[in-house]
Amino acid sequence: MRWLKALSASEQVALLFVVLFGFLMLLTIGLFLNSLREREDDDARRASELAWERVRRDLRAAWIGGCMFWVAWISGPLGATLLFALFSFLALREFITLVHTQRSDHRTLIVAFFVLLPVQYMICGTRFFDLFTVFLPVYGFLALPIVSTFADDPRQYLERNAKIQWGVMVCVYGLSHAPALLLLDFPGYTGRGAFLLFFLVMVVASSQIAQEIATRTLRRRPVARRISRSFSMRAWWIGTLTGSLAGGLLFWITPFKAGQALGMAFLTAAAAGFGGLVMKALKKDAGVRYWGNRSSITGAVGLLDRIAVLCFAAPVFFHSARWYFQLPLGYR
Repeated sequence: MRWLKALSASEQVALLFVVLFGFLMLLTIGLFLNSLREREDDDARRASELAWERVRRDLRAAWIGGCMFWVAWISGPLGATLLFALFSFLALREFITLVHTQRSDHRTLIVAFFVLLPVQYMICGTRFFDLFTVFLPVYGFLALPIVSTFADDPRQYLERNAKIQWGVMVCVYGLSHAPALLLLDFPGYTGRGAFLLFFLVMVVASSQIAQEIATRTLRRRPVARRISRSFSMRAWWIGTLTGSLAGGLLFWITPFKAGQALGMAFLTAAAAGFGGLVMKALKKDAGVRYWGNRSSITGAVGLLDRIAVLCFAAPVFFHSARWYFQLPLGYR
């Protein structure tokens, strides 16, 4: 631990990526070698192939996420902000494509994609966190219905605007808090913002994995059967507590003490678990099972399925940390 603390901020972050990519490499090699094992019969071989296909898809996503995380770090705060802005654009496009908007919504969508989204990330990149916090929930959400009225189409007016506002809330406002973590100015923590983002991702990932395992192994007692037959409070508690434990063990890479890290991780994992349930409700309403769609026409590739829980967890973590440590709202 003394050796780690003696390293500079850049060396500590570099070591983080060495460990991350080394772990992914070992995991990839191990899973590949396991897939080459001979199976006794056709059923076992077929089950192994299906399991390998699912694992390979998730492993590919982990590699892509790790590479994007690395690109965000080496490109600095500006590059990270632009990268997450691109993710927001693609996620919002996916959301809007699958919730069935109308022709009269085109003007409103142009404002959402090409005005609100870039302005939100521009405010984030310049660290005006007082305006960053309220720009979309106040000014953006008032501007969208005003623009919508100029289309002169009162049919399903409330429903149409609510869809667009909710897409902006999740895909833009929620996700924009992830790069904002890189810009928080904790005393004595300058240049180590990448660790906060890594902390967030690890807490969310561990909680979701534990919740998925609990869902598959425990007797299901769904709390919202018509939305999800797999979500139960027992699985949610297991996932949340696992994420809290993971955050507590990672306290040493954050500006938090062990108890503070445990509390922050609990709030973050809890928000991620409930966020997943909310997104399932939205998918049910849209009539889709996955946000991804292999059709080249829609352009939906499943990005929102990967980052949806992060969109809920990131603002909770960001504002909890900023409020608890009383960090300044507006600075440059």
